Amino acid sequence: MLVAFNKPHGVLCQFTDSSQPPRPTLAGFGLPAGVYPAGRLDHDSEGLLLLTDDGALVHRITDPRHKLAKTYLVQVEGAPSAEQLQRLRDGVELRDGPTRPAQARLLDAPPPLWPRDPPVRVRKTVPNAWLELAISEGRNRQVRRMTAAVGLPTLRLVRTHIGGAGLDGLAPGQWRELPATRPFS
Repeated sequence: MLVAFNKPHGVLCQFTDSSQPPRPTLAGFGLPAGVYPAGRLDHDSEGLLLLTDDGALVHRITDPRHKLAKTYLVQVEGAPSAEQLQRLRDGVELRDGPTRPAQARLLDAPPPLWPRDPPVRVRKTVPNAWLELAISEGRNRQVRRMTAAVGLPTLRLVRTHIGGAGLDGLAPGQWRELPATRPFS
């Protein structure tokens, strides 16, 4: 079984939380029994999370050797220059080594997304912009670290695609079952 889930901001990518007070987890969304996340999205990020009961499929989705593209919409603080976008495309040097080259493009207008709760805090005197960024790795907080490394701190991060699987109109907190092989064959 393979499930596409639109993870809301502030939800942990796990089914339990031992912190006090407990934070919202995947357990509150009526997901099918026996599925587990294939990868992660941090607490502050939103969007597509795939869950499955198939260990081989988890490996196919998460192992960087498969170079499965993950696409994000990224609201950044600042006005991206051509040089900053090129640095993302070339790969960025991070503390844990260089990233693979990314696909990066500046969007002409904000994408049609749902409102975030809580709203993104923006400063009236500092511009912000939206990028579409596709990477083929999955390091911890990688997109946030990449944009920060080129001088564009991330304000909002929404994953829209993993391979051929996409959000396709799922609202935050909604999920649907997918054919297990279609997005990754």
